[in-house]
Amino acid sequence: MKKLKRLLRRHWLAGVGIVIILAVIALALLSPHLAPRSPLRQDIMVRLKPPGFVDPRSGQTLWLGTDHLGRDVLSRIIYGSRISLIVSLSAVMASAAIGLTLGLLAGFYRGWIESVVMRLVDLQMAFPFILLALSIVALLGPSLGNIILVFAVTAWPVYSRTIRGMVLSFQEREFIQAARALGSSDLRVMFGHLLPNLVSPMLVLGSFEVARMILLESALSFLGLGVQPPTPTWGSMLADGRDYIRDAWWIAAFPGLAIMITAAGVNFLGDGLRDWFDPTLEHTR
Repeated sequence: MKKLKRLLRRHWLAGVGIVIILAVIALALLSPHLAPRSPLRQDIMVRLKPPGFVDPRSGQTLWLGTDHLGRDVLSRIIYGSRISLIVSLSAVMASAAIGLTLGLLAGFYRGWIESVVMRLVDLQMAFPFILLALSIVALLGPSLGNIILVFAVTAWPVYSRTIRGMVLSFQEREFIQAARALGSSDLRVMFGHLLPNLVSPMLVLGSFEVARMILLESALSFLGLGVQPPTPTWGSMLADGRDYIRDAWWIAAFPGLAIMITAAGVNFLGDGLRDWFDPTLEHTR
């Protein structure tokens, strides 16, 4: 606990990131209770109303205004946090599992296994993301599951390259040599000795990847390749607001702020985790 307090004093932005992430999680979990209106409710009588507009029929204040269909922007932002969290966390966990397994095998066994894995990594990283996303969506159709599949398929090389490099650096360490000398099996060395030392860098890398997934999900939704209407997503709200940017700036501005603040909060936490787990920074804490 003292170590955590020292880190937060030194890296106060990590604390800000924790607060932002907890707030977004609370929005996602408590959406039905926090949203003032249904995110799908259309009311043409109050379309394109500015922030703070009071509906004279009900006396309800529309804090962030309404869009071109009279839907409450605040309610749609609150419900949109669910999609961003589900997609980003699911995609990161899936891609991390794939990348960790392949990177561990490539770094431990070397030889043809390493060659095959690294050539797959090179091939994947050379393939344009948007083209791959278009191909999968065109083949399987746009849906929440398919978006997660796209991100999982495209993001695993980042983990594989990182894990492979770390495994290679650990191979000659004393604790690995001692485990081999004691007759430990390959599985025990990999999962009993190597894997625990890979958890902290995976957490740091995964935290940054969550922010990237949030941005990518918003980008795909903006292009119409993400979760389809009427499900509210921050990216689709941006797309809805681009035609009204002059007269109804709030339709795009507030979802854009939600994306920016959430991604920044995750990155702040990632910076804190990096400092927390980096032994070279111990003397500065």
